[in-house]
Amino acid sequence: MRILSLLRSWSSGLLLVLAGCQTPGGSLEQAADAITESSYRTYVATLASDGLEGRSPGTPGGERTVEYLEQQFRELGLQPANGDSYRQEVALVELTAAPDARLAFARGETGMQLAYGDDMVITTRRVQPEAAIADSEVVFVGYGIVAPEYGWDDYAGLDLRGKTALILVNDPGFGSGDPALFNGRSMTYYGRWTYKYEEAARQGAAAAIIIHDTAPASYGWEVVRNGWTGPRLQAEAPDGDAGWCQLEGWITHERAGQLLEMAGQDLAGLQAAAMRRGFRAVPLGVRATGGLHNAIRRASSPNVAGLLPGRERPGEYIVYMAHWDHLGRAQTSSGDTIFNGAVDNATGVAGILSLAQAWSTLKPAPARSVLFLAVTAEESGLIGSEHYSSTPLAPLEKTAAVINLDALNPLGRAEDLEVIGHGASGLEELLAEAARGQGRTVTPDQRPEAGFFYRSDHFHFARRGVPALYIKSGTRLRDRPVGTGAALVAEYTSSQYHKPADEYDAAWDVSGSLQDLRLLLEVGVRVANDRGWPDWYEGNEFRAVRAASAAARAPLD
Repeated sequence: MRILSLLRSWSSGLLLVLAGCQTPGGSLEQAADAITESSYRTYVATLASDGLEGRSPGTPGGERTVEYLEQQFRELGLQPANGDSYRQEVALVELTAAPDARLAFARGETGMQLAYGDDMVITTRRVQPEAAIADSEVVFVGYGIVAPEYGWDDYAGLDLRGKTALILVNDPGFGSGDPALFNGRSMTYYGRWTYKYEEAARQGAAAAIIIHDTAPASYGWEVVRNGWTGPRLQAEAPDGDAGWCQLEGWITHERAGQLLEMAGQDLAGLQAAAMRRGFRAVPLGVRATGGLHNAIRRASSPNVAGLLPGRERPGEYIVYMAHWDHLGRAQTSSGDTIFNGAVDNATGVAGILSLAQAWSTLKPAPARSVLFLAVTAEESGLIGSEHYSSTPLAPLEKTAAVINLDALNPLGRAEDLEVIGHGASGLEELLAEAARGQGRTVTPDQRPEAGFFYRSDHFHFARRGVPALYIKSGTRLRDRPVGTGAALVAEYTSSQYHKPADEYDAAWDVSGSLQDLRLLLEVGVRVANDRGWPDWYEGNEFRAVRAASAAARAPLD
């Protein structure tokens, strides 16, 4: 790993007397005091400014964002983590579907034409100028899941080659509310749209269309439209992603209901059937025809990584991460066209910069190295974090923990804080102890059906075994009426999330975000100075992967 040679030269001159030193309470308190409101606000306001044009990877605004992060890492005294560079380049392909993208369905003499953007969105991952399907048989495949561990196979007995899969979002646990199905109302990875397309491609489908529904998706149609029209980024693949479906897309719930009515079916009835064990896919007697024209542009966009080397065990790491990218500019020519992404995720990047500021004042330096990682292309499918986790700058088997900051809602000080994917690892015990010091309690994810654990960048670390911690600001706000916090989150989700309205406001109350950052500092200090290794709890889906690399963490004799 590139970091290792850098660290050997850094650590060779360290005095042995430093070995085993513990961070005194006063020093931790002083470091926490370095997390200031003025700096945090400056970071957020800069990152969410119109001058960065929505921080889209591979654009001038994206490049200005990267240059700003490099400057901040340098001024904070962090070392470049990739040799002599803060950048880890990620090769990308940008595909932009022309607005004449089309999708139609027919049954005999009856047909329906869908409007791009209003009724449906379609795209392709295949790097080619055109993608199309013609007269493709449509099959309702329920949730489109093959999960042997749950005894579930929506594709059993089905030959889907050349056909179009019509798929429900989320998974049967949420749909049924049955705690015995999958993980109950908590979404599993099988509920994510990314998995739906992966599985449909494995089954040989020509197209995969997901039925949008606000509750199980956890966002409205406008979020889908904003995210799936205009330029879309993906990682460059040697085969041009030829193994994916010709078309991937979404259809509104209303138009899906009309489609199924045309097929002589009922959407509510099919949804109910799809929640039951033994469900079998339903051919609809409907044919799909559609296609699009792509503009293709290749680009590169970096993850940005700065390193604070450890004084005692510099070859062991803790990672703080946040994604720096957002959606760039809207394709419309009127009104506010910039997706500033203030909450999502200027706040998270401001958080890791604020934490770096705190760590740089900590004396003595931590025993383990601390890596501050701002990843690219999260909004395009966690691309930057997947690239890092597959080609890490620091070995994942020697990474003790990853702490992810994604959307620090400016709600004010809270009595609680949420752990996304609660009940996963021993990191939560450290968090709970730190929270008690603030008079706060740790609560499970309040919206487990949204699958947030699988929708943010720590996921690629977790699936490779690294214990991950991802929190959200609490909603039981101090000195505010009961329900205020939840109402503010709902308002943000409905009116600002993935919309140009997500802008920085000097009137924000960021006191709760600063509280959360000080908690994450304390958790990180504990992990960085402890000789032990956090682990996933027994029964967690990632525990076996971590155990497979246990030999790399064995203490030296």
